[in-house]
Amino acid sequence: MVTAKETPPVAAECHGVRVPQSPFLNETRIQRINAGRYEGQEIAGALAVIQPGDRVLEMGAGLGLVGAIAAHKGAPEAVLSFEANAALIPHIRALYDLNELQNKITVRNQLVISGDNRPATLPFHVRNSFLGSSLIDSDNRETTQVEVPTISYAEVCQTFKPDVLLMDIEGAELEFLRHASLDGLRAVVIEFHPDAYGREGMRECKRILERAGFRKQPDVSTRLVWTCTCNPAERPPAPDGGWSTKITTLDNALVQLPERDGLVQPAGVLHSDGRPCPPAALWRNGRALTTPPQMPQGPVTERAGTWLWGGVLWLHFGHFLVESTSRLWALDHLEEEINGVLFIPKRSRNGGEVSGYQRDFLTLLGCDKPLVSSDAPTRVERLIVPGQGFGLGSLITGTAPYRNTVANRFAREIAPEGPEKLYISRSQLPAGRGNLIGEEALETYLAAQGYKIFHPEKHGLREQIAVYKAAKQIIAAEGSALHLLGMVARPAQQVAIVVRRPSSATRGLEQHLQSFAGITTATLFHLTRSWKPLGKAKARLWMGELDMPALQDSLRETGFIDDSGPRWANLDPAKVRARLGDQFELVPEKT
Repeated sequence: MVTAKETPPVAAECHGVRVPQSPFLNETRIQRINAGRYEGQEIAGALAVIQPGDRVLEMGAGLGLVGAIAAHKGAPEAVLSFEANAALIPHIRALYDLNELQNKITVRNQLVISGDNRPATLPFHVRNSFLGSSLIDSDNRETTQVEVPTISYAEVCQTFKPDVLLMDIEGAELEFLRHASLDGLRAVVIEFHPDAYGREGMRECKRILERAGFRKQPDVSTRLVWTCTCNPAERPPAPDGGWSTKITTLDNALVQLPERDGLVQPAGVLHSDGRPCPPAALWRNGRALTTPPQMPQGPVTERAGTWLWGGVLWLHFGHFLVESTSRLWALDHLEEEINGVLFIPKRSRNGGEVSGYQRDFLTLLGCDKPLVSSDAPTRVERLIVPGQGFGLGSLITGTAPYRNTVANRFAREIAPEGPEKLYISRSQLPAGRGNLIGEEALETYLAAQGYKIFHPEKHGLREQIAVYKAAKQIIAAEGSALHLLGMVARPAQQVAIVVRRPSSATRGLEQHLQSFAGITTATLFHLTRSWKPLGKAKARLWMGELDMPALQDSLRETGFIDDSGPRWANLDPAKVRARLGDQFELVPEKT
């Protein structure tokens, strides 16, 4: 055992940091340290991102060498290290003392936990070699289980305020990242351990980092070790605050149309000198769909006055509701008169095209200003850029300012008018829109139960809203109409969603209705089979074949229909095949 009075002999040296002899060093490990190969990727990453004055949090100190090199060469203000293996702690401290780093770096024998309901201690599995000791007992190697005290990651962040996170925690990183807020961090150096959670788990770790705004630095990253940095302005919008709830105003802003078609497009807003304006970007599922465009080449249209940035104008009804309206919360927070709301088209070929329902939506928000879609690169005298307050992914719950604007402004003057029982149908939409097979039969059954069959695409926004407000029980084929319902629904209404495809979009509809209206939907997934166009086809084009008896049972159990009437029959397979013809094939069942 190393005591405070002893000065152990030096066994190795790396980056000017001397490593004292300890039971955890063998000849191979000593050679690797001397050659700079021991944790070389993590060390290179740490030195690439640590800046003078940084505060560095290290999770998984191991021998203490990585943190010591960071403290010695990176010139941080402080390094706080955590190591779960208590046997390593005195040797780590001896290393710090030997290199006179004890006033700059501290190590604690604790586990840093990011999730809620943190226990006071957790079992930790110590292996004969300190390498691979972990919270996860993932293989058959002999381990000794010990209880290690825990500390809250949020508490560490609040008291220590780290700028850089170094993490090598032998597989526990996936669970940590799932629950951790990475706000405040400028850089992360992390080792992944796919042996503990598989390749998909490693992909999930990387997605979490990317969605938090971190970008891999290729020169100091490998498949298993990432060094990534974050520009706070480039982080995805968050429903609980940040830039999604802030407003930026630009003079002589440049508005550039999409340079090409595609899901991700260079397009949007630039400062007058060509710098990107990150808050003007459209995000979806943690991914920016508009990236900084080039400065316009050639003539630029001049637009005088003060305009509110609306973002990307989608012609698709659902995407318009969820993404194109996402900045209109700023109507409640304007400090100056605007001349109108300015958008860019999703596709340049659509130019200045604006649909009537889009203008109606703005009017229903109490705004009588023009809604304009730019048809050419434009310099705007004054552009007010609100953050994105609504969207697909985590933003589907909306920010508080967005929800408040919808609740306080949208369609307030429209009175309820319509039946108490309503079925929102997709059956008259054109083929190829992700239809429900058997929906016409479902409509017949529901009509016998007193439901009015409603085709929203045949009615204007005002009539749709009046009907939605009047209904007490609503059954709806899963689709965009439910997003409009979510904006005007009230908690007392009952809503059932008839799912037409396996899709994360269903969860988004549930969250929208819950967050905006306080409604917990009855979500009914009853399909006997799914069909898709021949060859490769996106899931949104699949058609689900209804399992009628199961759907009837669920609607009865949830109180949407009673026990009267006949047993609902499944569709005749031959008739289904005849209806679909030879352009569709069954979606294989997952095994």
